[in-house]
Amino acid sequence: MKKIRHVWVSLILLFVMLPWFPAPAAAAYDGQTLDTGIYWFGSGNVSQKFIAGQSNSYFNASKPTVIYIHGWQNGTTASLFRETFNPKRNDPTNGPDVNTVDYWVAKGWNVGIFYWNQLADESEVKDAEAKIWSTSGTQGMRWRKKDGTYSTSGAPTVSAAQLFVNTYKQAMQGFTGSEVRLAGHSLGSQMVTNSAKLISDQVDSGTMSSNLRPKRVALLDPFWSKDGKSYLGGSWTGEVCRQYVTQLKTKGVVFEQYKSSAITDVGIGDSNSGMLQLTAFAELKPWYVSALDQAGKHGAARDWYFYSMGSAAPAETKNGVSTGLTGPSAATATTRIQTMMNSSNRWYQNAGQNTANPADDKFEVTTR
Repeated sequence: MKKIRHVWVSLILLFVMLPWFPAPAAAAYDGQTLDTGIYWFGSGNVSQKFIAGQSNSYFNASKPTVIYIHGWQNGTTASLFRETFNPKRNDPTNGPDVNTVDYWVAKGWNVGIFYWNQLADESEVKDAEAKIWSTSGTQGMRWRKKDGTYSTSGAPTVSAAQLFVNTYKQAMQGFTGSEVRLAGHSLGSQMVTNSAKLISDQVDSGTMSSNLRPKRVALLDPFWSKDGKSYLGGSWTGEVCRQYVTQLKTKGVVFEQYKSSAITDVGIGDSNSGMLQLTAFAELKPWYVSALDQAGKHGAARDWYFYSMGSAAPAETKNGVSTGLTGPSAATATTRIQTMMNSSNRWYQNAGQNTANPADDKFEVTTR
């Protein structure tokens, strides 16, 4: 009976975490060689990869900048799928056909995605997770090709997070914008947490400009796995993330967290309840997604966050009555998110649950 239950839970987790496979999107690649890096996006969901020494149509060093990092990508290289800022491309069943990047660009932001999808294309989520932290995981830093085989040719000699940081340092040279924001979905939340720590350490050592320390980090339906990891000295990934968030908060980094599914409540997921106490925590209620479609609910946090820049910050309510303050969203001022992070409260969506458009959302404030 226990064996049957274990298999059932594992199948649920696999279904929940699997991404959708629509047609290849703007940031196309051939899948024959390893392609990682930051792709800067412009209106219309078009993109151009950052290449050192080349100008980029979609990046201006004087503008505030947000960079998104995706999570597990099991099986996606075969179809050349990559996530973008159009929810319909990410999830054809539930996602609205809206180029959410347009809202950010209209408000003067640089918007990028760091793709590590061929490294994250593992059948076992823990093998992709290990690459975020170390090159010495079970599968090393192998990467997947379009034909389904794995290769180590040209594989990174550093972790995926360090790979991002190395690219980030080059891509952001001369940056004078008002804010750097990192946003990670699922395993990508571990990517942005580890990366923020690596960046901050370089800032503290004087090897990176101080204005490149992220001002704000968004954890979008984050995933951490259970149990200690040899590459972390026996610590759990969620445990290390809490340590990093605690340290980074003393440096002025603001953290927000949005939960939209039950992925950490079954199988190998770690609920990491301690992180709730460290972040501006909000629970989304994507009722427009079937209760049986946890994969859709998991992706909802990602798409909702970038879509939410198209609306005014949502109203906060208490006992259903407006408090006159704003609730959490991408459009909410960073200073407000910081106040929320340091409060004894949490938030849950209590209006707009039946639509994907954040414009009708409200959030009820309650104690943690």
